Amino acid sequence: MTLRPSQPWLIDFVLLAAIWGASFLFMRIGTQELGPLPTAGLRVTVAALFLLPLALLRGQGAALRQHWKISFGVGILNSAIPFTCFTYALLTISTGLSAILNATVPLFGALIAWLWLKDRPNGSRMVGLAIGFLGVSMLAWNKASFHPDSSGASSGLAVLACLLACICYGLSASIAKRLMAGLPALVSASGSQIGASLFLLPLTVWYWPAQTPSLRAWLAVLFLGVVCTGLAYVLYFRLIERAGPARALAVTFAIPAFAVFYGVLLLGESITPWMIFCATIIIAGTSLSTGLLRLKLPR
Repeated sequence: MTLRPSQPWLIDFVLLAAIWGASFLFMRIGTQELGPLPTAGLRVTVAALFLLPLALLRGQGAALRQHWKISFGVGILNSAIPFTCFTYALLTISTGLSAILNATVPLFGALIAWLWLKDRPNGSRMVGLAIGFLGVSMLAWNKASFHPDSSGASSGLAVLACLLACICYGLSASIAKRLMAGLPALVSASGSQIGASLFLLPLTVWYWPAQTPSLRAWLAVLFLGVVCTGLAYVLYFRLIERAGPARALAVTFAIPAFAVFYGVLLLGESITPWMIFCATIIIAGTSLSTGLLRLKLPR
């Protein structure tokens, strides 16, 4: 096993994992008062209002108008549906488990990229994907039940919602690579959030809570929109351009480590030796699947 030289996309990779790791914490805070659909809708709306002026100030309005159909469509698949799925899931399961399930994205992404884009991963990266998914499976095993609790909620349905979000992420990454190649990251990010906002607007209004949300919930949604969505998606689309969709999606292997850290630090959640062991396996798989580490495999 050899360590490859530093790559310019690694900074974006680590920063994106740290930001998206925090998103589960703020989604839980927002959805407890606003509900799943308003939280998701406000998140993408705030992100669109943050990104659109930046795109216009940088003279990218023409590119945004020219490619609005594909960017809006990617926004529905890459933001509107997944964000709604995760906010729904966080009503029942913990931030740590939802972040762990999010780590299955590279598996779906690699399969879709392989079947559609013919982007076959080499042997070392395939081993990395397998190791990473094994670590996630070990950590999430028997964590969910389809038997409803006293409130009628089912953690099994929450798990399925998370997996649906992961499939959407994997599919949208390949669509972005195939149909949005060459677009500036700011155009892709702002266009996708505008499309997601328009898609969720009617549902956000319809399911708006009767009770006025607290300042804490508003600040959580504001951070979600500006940092965890607006800034994060600029990094994400740039990472797709620099490293390809499979490596960009592999960032989800690193997100649980940050999410667990935030949970321990800010929510008082506990971390067990088993979680540390599984996190080590996930990080090893991430390093291999992104090409940071490479196994010397026989031909």
